[in-house]
Amino acid sequence: MTIEERRNLSKARFDRARDCLHTAKINREYNDYRAAANRSYYAVFHSMRAVLALEEVDMSKHSGVMAEFRRRYLKTEILDRKLSAIITQAFEVRNASDYDDFYIVAKEDVDLQIENAIHFMCAIGAYLAGQGVAVSFGDMEGAEA
Repeated sequence: MTIEERRNLSKARFDRARDCLHTAKINREYNDYRAAANRSYYAVFHSMRAVLALEEVDMSKHSGVMAEFRRRYLKTEILDRKLSAIITQAFEVRNASDYDDFYIVAKEDVDLQIENAIHFMCAIGAYLAGQGVAVSFGDMEGAEA
């Protein structure tokens, strides 16, 4: 895969993450907090995949994507290690809200999930832009292209 093809794949994945964030906000507006938590997680997940696309890396399992992203970008401090906590929290809330029949997602939890997803995506978007990926920040508050 050429560098331009990798950049295009990265952009497509970041666009998908941005769409997930947008959907999370809509779900929150309609008080569908389970769906909002799910979409917030996927905004983070697809952002990680966008970065990994630059190296032609993808995994079949979510845990593999998270582990490889952490190994390549957080442990090496290419990206801020604090992003790891956002990944963990988003994954845990999404799993609980998707699979635990009695887990109740509060609006405050969803607000934090969305805020964290925005922070995560801003960091990823800035990194991707620095790598020559034509990212669009869309309606992410506080984002700068």
